[in-house]
Amino acid sequence: MDDCIFCKIIAGEIPTDKIYEDRELLAFLDIKPVNPGHTLIISKKHFADYLETSEEILSKMSHLAKKIGQKIIDSRLGQGVNITNNIKPAAGQLVNHVHMHIIPRLEGDGYKLWHGKKYADGEAEKIKGKLKLDL
Repeated sequence: MDDCIFCKIIAGEIPTDKIYEDRELLAFLDIKPVNPGHTLIISKKHFADYLETSEEILSKMSHLAKKIGQKIIDSRLGQGVNITNNIKPAAGQLVNHVHMHIIPRLEGDGYKLWHGKKYADGEAEKIKGKLKLDL
């Protein structure tokens, strides 16, 4: 994609702090980290988002995320990690290219993921009906 910032990073047109690269994936430090060590994993093949990405690439991304997450904990950059995907703009996806965030977390770092609220009476049953899978 001509205007995709991640495709430009893959092509070497934009410099980045790479921490891993192979034929299919690239991992690099986020330029605006939540905490130091915040890493992005991207597919070298352009997919718009997680839902459009092949199972094979998602599996490889997940495997790499696990390794990076453990490295973050072992190196004491974080006491834990969040491994996240934002899918579509309504969910916070800013770059239209599949990517995973591996975010180092520290007790009291102030980063809040979400706040929950209870279902209204009968709402959970309706939602469950819409989401039930038959695999």
